[in-house]
Amino acid sequence: MSRFQKIRSILFALVMIAAGLIIILEPEDGYSIVITILGVWLLFYGIGTLIYFFSMARHMVGGKIILYKGIILTDFGYLSASIVDVPKIYVLSYLVIIHAFSGLVEILRAFEQRRYGAGMKMKLTHGVVNILMALACIVFIKRPATACIIYGIGIIYSACMRIGSALRKTESKNIEELIA
Repeated sequence: MSRFQKIRSILFALVMIAAGLIIILEPEDGYSIVITILGVWLLFYGIGTLIYFFSMARHMVGGKIILYKGIILTDFGYLSASIVDVPKIYVLSYLVIIHAFSGLVEILRAFEQRRYGAGMKMKLTHGVVNILMALACIVFIKRPATACIIYGIGIIYSACMRIGSALRKTESKNIEELIA
């Protein structure tokens, strides 16, 4: 990870912590703010991915996957930004799905890292906590304020994990070690 990527990751994590605190302290108003931020972020990330596809990735092997990712992220951005006025139970179920999917991806990535001999504890822990947060939101889905607080704690935890991974020193292996 380059120095710029580390700084960007830490700044994004600080925004995540602020969003988590807003949700915890003001579950009624924080809900709308975070949904709007999530929608705008997904929209811009999807558009950025589409720009990357049309500028470079269309000539790469597997470039179509980047196109599909950009389209899906842009659609999720539009959906998230447009459901601010929808009843909270639907939005919370939408967020539960995103949280559970994120946890599942982290767990699968941890097992993939184990196959290659890399450490997997941090990713596995992050994935399990994400799934536990999604399950806690499901249990308290009838009480949106409690589910919002649990979700806010999950966002803060994810931000702390992001800061930890940005500050972690990584080893760079020689080309000869990778080839052998």
